[in-house]
Amino acid sequence: MSLAGKRIFVTGGSRGIGLAIALRAAQDGALIAIAAKTAEANPKLPGTIFSAAKEIEVAGGTALPIQCDIRDEAQIEAAINKTAEQFGGIDILVNNASAINLTRTDQTPAKRFDLMFDVNVRGTFLVSQAALPHLRQSAEAGRNPHILNLSPPLSMKAVWFKNHVAYTMAKYGMSMCVLGMAEEFKRDGIGVNALWPRTVIDTAALQMIPGIDAKAGRTPQILADAAHIIFSRDAKECTGNFFVDDTLLASEGITDLEKYSVTPGTKDFLLDFFLD
Repeated sequence: MSLAGKRIFVTGGSRGIGLAIALRAAQDGALIAIAAKTAEANPKLPGTIFSAAKEIEVAGGTALPIQCDIRDEAQIEAAINKTAEQFGGIDILVNNASAINLTRTDQTPAKRFDLMFDVNVRGTFLVSQAALPHLRQSAEAGRNPHILNLSPPLSMKAVWFKNHVAYTMAKYGMSMCVLGMAEEFKRDGIGVNALWPRTVIDTAALQMIPGIDAKAGRTPQILADAAHIIFSRDAKECTGNFFVDDTLLASEGITDLEKYSVTPGTKDFLLDFFLD
C-alpha cells in the first residue's frame, strides 16, 4: 500500500529515526509535517526542521517544517492546527520525540527527570490529544488513521528498571499511552501501536551516549520500513500492538536484514533495552 497523499505529523523528526520514517513516506508522495525544536544547526547534533524538510522534498514528499517544543501545550496546539490547515487534515501521527538519560536514581537530577517525563509521557499524551479530532475526521473519510509511538513493549521486570528507573518509567509511559488509547480509540477506527528496535540504532543522539557502540547496531531505515508496514495495515484491525522491527518485517517475508547493518557482516549486534 502506498502512502501517497497521506498527511503525517512527526514529532522530533529533524534527524534520526523520525526523519527516516518521514523520508520513507516521502518516497510514496506523502505530506509530512516535521515538528521539532531544532531550527538552527548544532555542530554536535546535525539536522534541523529545515534540513529535514529539504530532504523530504528531494525524496518526493511535501514538507512542512514547524518549530515546536512538545513540552508547551500552546505550541502543540498551534503545530497541529497549522498542519491540518496546510494539508487539509491529519492521517498519521508519529510520536517519535523522546528524551533519554541513563542514570541511576541518585545520579538523576530533578530537571532531567522532568525533561524525560515532559517530553516522553506528557508530550506524547498531549500531541495525541491535540491530533485526535483530525484523526477521527480521517477515519470518517476512510483514510485509515494511525498513531505510532516509538516505545518498547511493557515488561514489568526489575532488570529493565534497576539501572535507570526514571528513563524506564518515562518510556513505559509512552507505551501505556498505546495500551490505553488503542482500546479507547478502537470505536473511532484509529489504530494505535508501538514500534521498538531489536538492536541499537545508529543515530546522532545515540553517538553522544558514552559506552554505546552504534557500529554494532542497525540503521534507522529498518524502523522506517517497519513503520511503513504498520501504516499500510487496516487501522481497525491493526491496533494495540507492541511491534519489534525485525519480527514485523519477518511477518511480511523480509528476513534478509543485512542492508540495515551499520557494519556489514555483523553477527553479534548490540541489543536494545526492554527486550527479553
